[in-house]
Amino acid sequence: NYPARQIQATAAQAQYFSRERRIILSGDVYVLQQGNSLRGETITYLIDEGRFIALPDNPGQVESVYLVAPEQDAAAQNAVGSERPPVNPQPAVKPPASPPTAPR
Repeated sequence: NYPARQIQATAAQAQYFSRERRIILSGDVYVLQQGNSLRGETITYLIDEGRFIALPDNPGQVESVYLVAPEQDAAAQNAVGSERPPVNPQPAVKPPASPPTAPR
């Protein structure tokens, strides 16, 4: 439990490396932070960066659930939408550089 950063985690093993300022959780790891979750076989938390690095069990995948607040989602869609030009379903076709020649 890391109350200052609102992080709760479960794992088979936890190792804290004070000099490197990182925590390595291993063995069926589940991390929950403000409604967002991360599940993997090994998860490293870099304390100073506030960043997680997750690795799956082989073969496997890492599972991540990230909740987006409605106002963030709308702002992201507006920002992305305003930067992209509209899609042209019929792109212009360039004429050939030289006129076609008849076969001989």
